[in-house]
Amino acid sequence: MKTEVSDFLFQNRFWKSIVRKEIPVNQWLRTKILGLGLINFYLFIILTITGILLMFYYTPDTERAYQGIKDLEYVVSFGLIFRNMHRYSAYLMLISVFLHLSRVFYTAEYREPREFNWVTGLVLFLCTGVMAITGYILPWDQKGYWAMTITSNVVTSVPVIGEKLKYLILGGNEVGQNALVHAYGMHVKIIPLVIGLVMGAHFWRIRKDDFLAWAIWGGHLDFQEGATPQTPKGQEQGPSLWKDIIIRELSKFLLILALVMGISLLFNAPLEEGANPSVTPSPVKAPWFVVGMQELLSWGAPFFFGVLVPNLMIILIILIPYVDRGREGVGVWFHPSRRIANIIFTAIVTVYLGLIIIGQFFRGPGWVFYWPWQSWPGH
Repeated sequence: MKTEVSDFLFQNRFWKSIVRKEIPVNQWLRTKILGLGLINFYLFIILTITGILLMFYYTPDTERAYQGIKDLEYVVSFGLIFRNMHRYSAYLMLISVFLHLSRVFYTAEYREPREFNWVTGLVLFLCTGVMAITGYILPWDQKGYWAMTITSNVVTSVPVIGEKLKYLILGGNEVGQNALVHAYGMHVKIIPLVIGLVMGAHFWRIRKDDFLAWAIWGGHLDFQEGATPQTPKGQEQGPSLWKDIIIRELSKFLLILALVMGISLLFNAPLEEGANPSVTPSPVKAPWFVVGMQELLSWGAPFFFGVLVPNLMIILIILIPYVDRGREGVGVWFHPSRRIANIIFTAIVTVYLGLIIIGQFFRGPGWVFYWPWQSWPGH
């Protein structure tokens, strides 16, 4: 019976028209299939579905946006759960994409022929960040309004084109209706489209590149195009491989869904009072994932710390696979030959995490440093 079901699912003409080649199962392939990349894809699916459901009850209007979010919380059945799932799956995706990039760096899997896939991965990380920021603005509460205000002020510091960029982002000279419409358009149209296209290219390149370079097979790297390693004795191939992958990945998707739902049931997504331009919160803080940048901005010139330094870091990260032409240590965690590179990368990540912690937990009114046990003025 089991064989008949397997043959029906994996030996039919339709399936074979999709999967033309039987790929051998090996430990490396299993590791790749069950990695963080597909977790990001699953989170994106959850984001897309919950986002579509939320769109039925949300209007990008400064007079109605906040009330629409309140209705989701108190009027619409399961509206609060779907909003929570949307918010926390976005945060989890941001963290997961970062961890995925870190894994690729520490194992040097950005090297030839995977250079371009490193670039597409970085683009996905940046797009995920932009999507999280624009989504943070849409409730049009105090946090969202002032997050948009901070962003526009930083953009203004860019020499020559700063004012034009601010006008482009806000759709005018001040934070208002046009700014909300622009953020909504970016969040539900442009960024999801870009992520979908880049993610498709990313997956396609993974399949193509991994046939060009099998990571550590038989103790060495094989960069010959079309080279296919022999299937080790006792390992499966063909339909058994895909059946195994489908079962594993479906199980993983259900676990991710259960995790997101569990968090959403325990913790409500934050929502402050409605946006009020005449009342400035103290302190005004950016979303937690960019509050480290806000902390960096407090150190000096907005253009240098808010524009120049971040963009230089992005350019340097993009260039990593084109500068690092080594072959030793690919697919190996923390290989000794890459000790200096790993130390530098870890130091940069640690510094930024430190900036996030300081900005989130140690800054009070006027962006003054306060220890957690110190009371803020007026508290």
